[in-house]
Amino acid sequence: MMAGDLKAIWRDPTTDVRLKKRIVRELIREVIADLDAQAGEIILVVHWMGGVHTELRMPRRRRGRRNSTATEIVEAVRLLARACSDDVIAGVLNRNDLRTGHGNRWTRERVASLRSYHEIPLCRPQMRETEGWMNLTQAAALLSVSPKTLRLAAEQRQIDAEHPLEEGPWLFTRSALQSEAAKRLVDRVRSRRSTPAGQQNPNPDLFASMT
Repeated sequence: MMAGDLKAIWRDPTTDVRLKKRIVRELIREVIADLDAQAGEIILVVHWMGGVHTELRMPRRRRGRRNSTATEIVEAVRLLARACSDDVIAGVLNRNDLRTGHGNRWTRERVASLRSYHEIPLCRPQMRETEGWMNLTQAAALLSVSPKTLRLAAEQRQIDAEHPLEEGPWLFTRSALQSEAAKRLVDRVRSRRSTPAGQQNPNPDLFASMT
């Protein structure tokens, strides 16, 4: 069963690092490294347990050169960490096809390492409550509007919100949801709900998003 889903298990951000180490010990006998100075590459020869050999080539890091994670990714993690766990952040980064500075997919451990290096606090319920951060579903529930209505308002910048990555969550602060703009949105939704059925706007979501 595991053999058939090995790639999926390895790439799953929720897979425990201990399981990955066990997989490596079971499948790989040794890895031999060599240097191709002329090509500026490191050559890795993987000797698998079944006797098959695989050669991998990686660019050699030049002196003074760093394979650091892009600044945009660091800032996205800084925002996401206000309301999301490391597991969720890893999944969001992978859905956006973003990689580490070494070209790897993101895992919980790699997100934690990035946070630690850049001194980004771990998301904790108490901190999230104190700072007032919440996701789209939580924010919509607080305002008693639909998530779609709130998302449209955020997209049109009628309500302040953070959206670090295209394929990722919207984040709101409690202060933004207590603003005059939020109150106007709620009033529009309530007005729409109180309008007789025969007089309702044919496109309620568009109506809710209008200024």
